[in-house]
Amino acid sequence: MVPSVPTEPGLRGEVTLVVADADTAIAAGSGDVPVLATPRLLALFEEASVIATFGRLDEGSTTVGMRAQIDHLAPTAVGGQVRAEAVLEKVEGPRLTFTVSAHDGRGLVGVGRVTRVIVSRERFLDKLRD
Repeated sequence: MVPSVPTEPGLRGEVTLVVADADTAIAAGSGDVPVLATPRLLALFEEASVIATFGRLDEGSTTVGMRAQIDHLAPTAVGGQVRAEAVLEKVEGPRLTFTVSAHDGRGLVGVGRVTRVIVSRERFLDKLRD
């Protein structure tokens, strides 16, 4: 069975985070400053893209990350609130390309593109078995 694809570019997902110590570059090992870590920003973008397609895939299907290209443009301090959004821009077969952006109270924090692929959850996990 081939997983179905959401047919509508324009689907949106959004997630909000209040930056905690566990979200910082120090905690992630990606730097030595107490600000939102780039890997954590990427995780927010991925989460927003998953939310955009939630409830729109065939039963037994899921999406998995394939590619991410992001620019982390500004720091966000612990206690700051970040809102990340993903907008489905392109559907090419099972490949979904999202434009992503994040803002905090001071302005634009990051932008980029996230590509996810629709897969059969069972067949994907079968790849782990010997």
